[in-house]
Amino acid sequence: MNTTPPGRWPGPLGRLGIWVTDHAKLVTISWLVAVIGLGIFAPQVEKNLSGAGWQADGSESVAARELAREHFGGNASSAIQVVVHSTDGPVTEGQGRQVLAAVTSKLEAEPRIADVVAPLPGATLSADGSTAIVLAGAGVDTNEMVKVATDIKADLEALSTDDVQVNPTGSSLLWSDFNEANLEAMLKSEFMSWPVTLAILVLAFGALVAAGLPLILTLAGLVASAGSLVLINELIPVSIWAMNFAMMFALALGIDYALFLVVRYRAARAARRSADPALQRDDRQWAVAQTMDTAGKAVLLSGMTVLISLSAVMLVPSPSFRSMAGGIMIAVVFVLAATLTLLPLVLFKLDDRINKLALPWARTAEHRSPRFAAWGERLWKRPAVWGLASLIILLALAAPILGLKTAMPSIKVLPEDASARVGYDLVQDAFGEGAPGTLQIVVDTDEAPVAARVLAGQPGIANVMPAMPAADDSGLALIQAVPTVDPSDPELDAIVDQLRADLPSSALVGGAPVENLDLKSQLDESTPLVIGVVLALGFLLLLVPLQAPLISLLGTLASLLSTAAAFGVARLIFQEGFGADFLGFESQGFLDAWAPVFFFAMIFAIAMDYTVFLLASAKEHYERSGDAKEAMVGSLAHSGRVIFAAGAVMVAVFFTFALSGPIPPKEMGVVLGVAVLLDAFLVRLVLLPVMLRLTGDAAWYTPAWLKKVLPNITFAHD
Repeated sequence: MNTTPPGRWPGPLGRLGIWVTDHAKLVTISWLVAVIGLGIFAPQVEKNLSGAGWQADGSESVAARELAREHFGGNASSAIQVVVHSTDGPVTEGQGRQVLAAVTSKLEAEPRIADVVAPLPGATLSADGSTAIVLAGAGVDTNEMVKVATDIKADLEALSTDDVQVNPTGSSLLWSDFNEANLEAMLKSEFMSWPVTLAILVLAFGALVAAGLPLILTLAGLVASAGSLVLINELIPVSIWAMNFAMMFALALGIDYALFLVVRYRAARAARRSADPALQRDDRQWAVAQTMDTAGKAVLLSGMTVLISLSAVMLVPSPSFRSMAGGIMIAVVFVLAATLTLLPLVLFKLDDRINKLALPWARTAEHRSPRFAAWGERLWKRPAVWGLASLIILLALAAPILGLKTAMPSIKVLPEDASARVGYDLVQDAFGEGAPGTLQIVVDTDEAPVAARVLAGQPGIANVMPAMPAADDSGLALIQAVPTVDPSDPELDAIVDQLRADLPSSALVGGAPVENLDLKSQLDESTPLVIGVVLALGFLLLLVPLQAPLISLLGTLASLLSTAAAFGVARLIFQEGFGADFLGFESQGFLDAWAPVFFFAMIFAIAMDYTVFLLASAKEHYERSGDAKEAMVGSLAHSGRVIFAAGAVMVAVFFTFALSGPIPPKEMGVVLGVAVLLDAFLVRLVLLPVMLRLTGDAAWYTPAWLKKVLPNITFAHD
């Protein structure tokens, strides 16, 4: 029964909260069905999701790879190279010969492998005879080849003896080993982050029961999203990175959302009772409605901003990027749905019991923080000093971004004992610096002689193998060329560009390192577009609910400062190597190429999250009082503590990823952790309030023509 007290009728979200409490059984059963039904598939997420997809769809290198796989027995970049190295004489004799035979037999028994090519003198058999490469052609697509690599690598390595070493390597093995190391790092980080997160939440809420709610609800959302990804993978390939990122991002975001709602509900219940002590359990619906109409509205707006920011990544035509963004978006949708439907019901049912197991000094009824109110007064009195100080710090940290270099991950992302890295080093020692990144040129047969001459005359090419005509009637030939430089050397880009300019028109230049170069080029082209779209949509998503162009613009621009500062710090750490020993990684001399576009979208989504929380509270106070000072000080007093606690949780979650695993998760943890640290504590609690102070009433001015265009949205409710 609806027991909402008389007064202003709740808004749409308030009515949703009331509906949820009136239909408790339906909501509960629906969530149980969703979590259990989808949760059945969740354990399959690691096994089923794809491990590849890091490619530029439509690029020349991808076209070359597919032609090589289709017409040349699978001799493509996704083929598996099994490196057999003998420390006791030629590898083709004695024990080495037996191992080679066993390797060949093992590969031929795998139905997903196409042609198995024995070592060839001058090509895949080293000059001293100690190292040989058995080529296992790709009989399936790149995603499936990564699974093949995962399935057979242990059996192949087990064929090693005291004098003969077996190490499968190549692109498919690299991704298999990397995904394995990455998963281990993710699980370790999650294990580390949960107790730290719980401790922060206990301190923030002052009660163990209230602190546990965000974790439980977020876990429900993650389980449901994991099962969804498994089902979606049956239709289109979904990268395993989608789940890895979703685990981290949705955990931090879900806790933020739940924190905001729980604090507001407790305050609503306490305020109502203090106004009329006779109002007890029958007043719960009013508290739910008010919570949803204020905090719930901010959470919904924040979630929409996050989804819009991540959807911009879909503009990058790469399967891995699109599936990662999609996976995170699915997780955010589930977490958002749980926050706006399941959490209000749980609060309604538990009511005062959410304050159980409270800390002795906790003040569970306190919503307006005296400390943050005092901080707001301090900022109001001296805005120039605090604003200038924060601006100088942010600009100083952002300055290194001017020298930022990006490239696709090198072999250094793998642990030194990983099979792909060991095999990579053996190939490099035996066949030359550029051998692990052999180029593959697919060309019309009648133009193959010209292509071979061009390759032989290039200064950046160390060795050219004879053209191999296709076994079918495709009229194609495959020429493999070994560059003079390491696959991660920036000089390779110029070599490939020159080849593409000089080779015959029918020639397609491919190979694993070229696929990386093409993806980097695509990312460089897409990054400005993605940033522009994210900024424009972020501004609009602030403008519509706040109805204040000036502060919406300033809030959007402020988000850029923490993002730039985070990438400035990332350059110092990952490009220049500061703190590499402490974090336990070997600097590649650059930041991974996918970091700017993908991390920008994630950082901006988080930054706007805090912007929404603060400005929604400020707008609520301005609507009630019409006073710019009350809007600024009141927003800090009522949301400052929540932003502080939520920021601490996010920083804890992200920084745990910086302490374990290969370089990319470390990059993710450091960049996102620094961004949140600066954004929550410096931008949202200092710089943005100072902007509200300096702009005064103008911050909330809405032109008459704009009022006619925008929908009527308010944050103040009785």
